[in-house]
Amino acid sequence: MRSVRRVLLSAALGGALLAALATPAGAQQIVDAGKQSDGSGGLAFVLMTLLVVLIAAALFFMDRIRRRREDPATSE
Repeated sequence: MRSVRRVLLSAALGGALLAALATPAGAQQIVDAGKQSDGSGGLAFVLMTLLVVLIAAALFFMDRIRRRREDPATSE
């Protein structure tokens, strides 16, 4: 009975966490580029650049892990 309760609690907590994290993704425009005078366009550019760098780094490391797994010479 305890394990069933723990599984249900974990599932509920995971669902609530997923809903809380997915809520900002529903926004059409999270960062407004704004006008030229208020400087918010700079923030949008910095965030876009950060996102592009993070995606490139993730792809690089995923490819590196895949190559290590396929090449038996490096693992020995």
